[in-house]
Amino acid sequence: MIRNILGSVVALAGAASAVLSPFRDWYAGRAGHEYRVRDLFEGITTTESGVLVSILLPFLVAALLVIVGVVLRSRLVVAFAGVVVLGFTILWMVRQGQAAGSLVVGGDGAGLQVGVVNALAGGVLMVIGALLMRGRRGAGREPVERYAVPAADQVDTWPPTQEPGMSVQQSPWPEPEAEPYTGPDPVHPPHRPPPS
Repeated sequence: MIRNILGSVVALAGAASAVLSPFRDWYAGRAGHEYRVRDLFEGITTTESGVLVSILLPFLVAALLVIVGVVLRSRLVVAFAGVVVLGFTILWMVRQGQAAGSLVVGGDGAGLQVGVVNALAGGVLMVIGALLMRGRRGAGREPVERYAVPAADQVDTWPPTQEPGMSVQQSPWPEPEAEPYTGPDPVHPPHRPPPS
């Protein structure tokens, strides 16, 4: 349970970092929400974008996936959300590098800036959160009986005893066979009414 809580907190922190990253500067003073999602597939342009059709959109979807994954305790969903954020950020870096000729990290605000770092950190935190989570207990497993019937080659009896070894219910002697005689019982003859 502690691992699920810790993993959930880390994943949610990553989702928050990813959603906030488009509102910070990404490259040369240009904020992340100014890049269109379309630019990631067709090439970076100077055309500005509306907020909901910007790079913020896949990050919002990833944040919603993290929330769903935390509620359902699904490591796979949380990890997928982290991969989405990392994938879109790396795709943006590739496209930006193609448009600028190279990617630089400059302290003067001419290169990669803090928004990219926030997006990468958010994706990594989501993946780490998924790894920390334990997921659902018993998912896909058959319930284990507390006292399962022992295998045929084990020396034990059913129901289980507290002492190891053979139980008092077992005997080393063979079981007595039933008497093959099917007539009246010689010890207790049937009751006959007296003759009249």
